[in-house]
Amino acid sequence: MTTEIILQMFAYLLPSVVTGMVAFYFFKMHTKNEEGRRRFLLHKDSQKSTIPTRLQAYERMALFLERISIPSLVVRVAPVGNDKNAYETLLIKNIEKEFDHNLSQQIYLSDESWNIIKTAKSATVQTIRKAAMSEADSADKLREDILSSTMDKASPSATALTYIKKEISELW
Repeated sequence: MTTEIILQMFAYLLPSVVTGMVAFYFFKMHTKNEEGRRRFLLHKDSQKSTIPTRLQAYERMALFLERISIPSLVVRVAPVGNDKNAYETLLIKNIEKEFDHNLSQQIYLSDESWNIIKTAKSATVQTIRKAAMSEADSADKLREDILSSTMDKASPSATALTYIKKEISELW
């Protein structure tokens, strides 16, 4: 008789345990779904405020790359005197100043974009230094040498700008 009572109690208890387990499973799924929905909405709201800031950073870096491209740099920064070393220093300082001015933009760019921009800057400085090692005896001659050394090949700034444009198109 005691086994019969135990089996009867088990028969009454089994449906409530199964119902409790199903309810727990559905509650857990619902909670997980709600958490995902909240994260999505939070991410969506943050995107509204960060995308304009990121685009502005990309715009500033595009402007930076345009300003340090050798043809525009050499046209914009004229030699003060006739000393080629002073002109080399002036060009490099101009690039460094532009870079320092835009240094904070790196937090809005991808690491790869930032590294490409730094590489373009370094390559531009290297091109200027290489041209300064030539036999130019004046700042104007150095200016011509710098321009002629970049006529045949794509500038580092143009390559970096192409990458930035590609990355911006991926944001959309």
